[in-house]
Amino acid sequence: MSAGGSPGGREIQIPLQQGAISLANAMPLSSVPPGVSLRQASARSHVEAPPEHGSGGSHGPDCGFLPVQGGFRDRFLATPEPKYCCEACRLVLCQPRQTECGHRFCDSCINELLSHPKPMCPVDMEPLFKEKVFRDVCCHREIMALNVLCRSHSNGCVEHMTLQQVPDHLNVCPFFEVPCPLGKCKERVMRKDISDHLGFKCKHREGSCEYCKHKMPLSELQKHKETVCPAFPVACPNNCSHSPLLRNKLSSHQHECPKSQALCPFQRYGCTQKGSNQDIRDHEAESAADHLRMMLSRSCALETKVEDVREELLERSKVLPGLSSRLAEMEKLTEELRDKNRLTDQKIVNMQKLMSSQSEKLLEVELELRSLRLLREEVGELRGALENLRAGLALLEQGARGPVATGSMETQLSRHDDMLSVHEIRLADMDLRFQVLETASFNGTLIWKIREYKRRKQDAVASKTSSLYSQPFYTGYFGYKMCARVYLNGDGMGKGTHLSLFFVVMRGEYDALLPWPFKQKVTLMLMDQGPPRKHLGDAFKPDPNSSSFRRPVAEMNIASGCPLFVAQTVLDTGTYIKDDTIFIKVTVDTSDLPDP
Repeated sequence: MSAGGSPGGREIQIPLQQGAISLANAMPLSSVPPGVSLRQASARSHVEAPPEHGSGGSHGPDCGFLPVQGGFRDRFLATPEPKYCCEACRLVLCQPRQTECGHRFCDSCINELLSHPKPMCPVDMEPLFKEKVFRDVCCHREIMALNVLCRSHSNGCVEHMTLQQVPDHLNVCPFFEVPCPLGKCKERVMRKDISDHLGFKCKHREGSCEYCKHKMPLSELQKHKETVCPAFPVACPNNCSHSPLLRNKLSSHQHECPKSQALCPFQRYGCTQKGSNQDIRDHEAESAADHLRMMLSRSCALETKVEDVREELLERSKVLPGLSSRLAEMEKLTEELRDKNRLTDQKIVNMQKLMSSQSEKLLEVELELRSLRLLREEVGELRGALENLRAGLALLEQGARGPVATGSMETQLSRHDDMLSVHEIRLADMDLRFQVLETASFNGTLIWKIREYKRRKQDAVASKTSSLYSQPFYTGYFGYKMCARVYLNGDGMGKGTHLSLFFVVMRGEYDALLPWPFKQKVTLMLMDQGPPRKHLGDAFKPDPNSSSFRRPVAEMNIASGCPLFVAQTVLDTGTYIKDDTIFIKVTVDTSDLPDP
């Protein structure tokens, strides 16, 4: 089966892997297969671009050998049987597929039919299902064994071969059109004419410039001569009478050309003359005296500048000794800083040792706590025994027993009471020590939680308990010992209207090692327990002349602070009281506190 004929009777050949070429314009109506429109025949007449020159392959048809749409259009030596023709495009089957109803279609044709909403076989109008379409391998093998003419027979090739052998033949066929090996050339020539094309016809073949002998493509040769060739003769741009010059000699000619524009060589000294080279030569001869005066003026100005620079250098040299002394001072200061750094490292080592000793003290506290628990258990047992004795004494009194038994019981009861009193004193002392150790702060910050605010406030109003003391807190393990004092119903000028808050310096174990008077900044604050967190606070620097901040002689100094710290109305209406509890925070600045 032929692919169709041109108006001149020649066969239309489809080169291997040729870029998508429409054959509709070259196919007369008589060459369109029956049942296929001219538009369909045109759409099915595209194949891919040919392989590059020199590429080969003997392992079966590749993607360029197969048409993009429809069946084979090669010129077969014998007319193919109808069973080898596609039921859709009526061309020789390409990659044949067989349907459930027994009809054969090209792979591209059946895919086009299956893309419709309700695909149907065009022969018997039976419905088509993709999963019931299969490859017809036997038919494909028979078609690839059919004999065809070379696809370049219109160029003079008389070879014929099986359809399977077409790709291998086209890779060596001398009449097959291949692209020019030179990338910029877009022409296609027969393989046998490549040498002649590269030697005489290709516009992009290599040539050499007749002036500089530089090699380049012929298409760029003329532009090379007109623009960059260094040996190409060019005329002087100033239109002087000199004969044409080589392009690479033109720049040196500009300095000698009589018509070239130039500036006076004495422009740097103030001369503004400009003109042709000849005019500048005449100007130099005529204005020699003027040029000398300009040079003299410039020389005087330079001497003045040199003198100014010399004076400036002298002034700067006078500053150098001062700078040297400052440098020596800086070096001395640097050395002192190094010494301080070494001392700081030593202090850090000492602090680590102190921390280790504090760990040992904590261990001792834990041991004391264990003894305290045992003491509590013992006190509980003593209380039970005492209650039993009291119950027995009551029974004895009711039974009117003899005075001797009653006296002995009273003596025993008195002894137990004394023992219980001793244990209660020890227990109270241990409780106090435990409370101090449990709540003590050693970073200069106290958070004081005051529970049962309403009851304590009523006690203050009734003058039962006018003030409360917080647990002690410290600026460090060996620092100042302090506490806070609060008057819930106010004190002094704030009594009955305000909450008064004071700061107290207490006598500590390490006061002999600390600087006095106490000078650290103190901040008093009432904590807001609501979301706004609008804490109320006040701060003060201690008065060094006040007895409140001298080294304590008694257990604690006189309190110092704010009698009008916060109004009762603000305290009651805000969110400072929650769950009948308030929080007071006292902060002592320890940033500039020296180590003891």
